[in-house]
Amino acid sequence: MAIDKDTARRVAHLARIRVEETELETLARELSGILEFMEQLAEVDVEGVEPMTSVTPMALKRRKDEVTDGGIRDKILANAPDARDGFFTVPKVVE
Repeated sequence: MAIDKDTARRVAHLARIRVEETELETLARELSGILEFMEQLAEVDVEGVEPMTSVTPMALKRRKDEVTDGGIRDKILANAPDARDGFFTVPKVVE
């Protein structure tokens, strides 16, 4: 399928991009090339091919789902302006 200058102008308008009149012929050729490639892809037989999530097979790293306190409470509280009994201390806001 070939794209002409008028169709390229319309596509540019719909995409809300400004294309100079001198660049319309180049845009039309590029869009035609994209459509030709899509037509080639449509000819490929993909019957029985499972969809992929990645081009390289990889397994996700897994860890045990355990609830912990993080084990770094003292390091976290060291950054607090005021901490007491292992908790952040904040001003009272409820009367």
